[in-house]
Amino acid sequence: MKLMFISDIHGSAHWLDRALEKAEEERPDQLVMLGDFLYHGPRNPLPDGYDPKRAAETLNRHKHKIAAVRGNCDAEVDQMLLEFPMMADYAMILHEGRRIYATHGHGFNIEQLPPLAENDVFIQGHTHIPVADRKGGVFVLNPGSIALPKDNYPHSYGILAGDEFLVKDFDGGTVKGIRLK
Repeated sequence: MKLMFISDIHGSAHWLDRALEKAEEERPDQLVMLGDFLYHGPRNPLPDGYDPKRAAETLNRHKHKIAAVRGNCDAEVDQMLLEFPMMADYAMILHEGRRIYATHGHGFNIEQLPPLAENDVFIQGHTHIPVADRKGGVFVLNPGSIALPKDNYPHSYGILAGDEFLVKDFDGGTVKGIRLK
């Protein structure tokens, strides 16, 4: 099974379209959305192509492939526009016999992990900074942000196929990667 992780869209219909073009190339079995769907947030600039209504319409066309969690910029009014559940704080995903704890990162995060077993995977968004590492026996991952990357990282998304996690940019490059062994 192949998973694609998209985080921190922040209402950018432009970058969401680009990510979904990559999804057509990557052909994931499921899209895992790590929150901050429609609103840019008071601390962020407006992203390119800011159009939350169009972003919601685009996401709804892919609702059958989406597993999602709520970000700190998401609210109940966003759920009224989105036709898939996205208000949970986390999702547990079973991927090839391995538990994945997916969350936005404003509650549990890489610095404060939930109770997980060795070789489990913790993935978050929120910081807009890609991560592919291991901490205390747990794999810690972050696909970065498709719309508002930080710390001079490129716009990025994550792919988990088999035991390999890659953070990719939109030019086909690999930003970070790790084998989950």
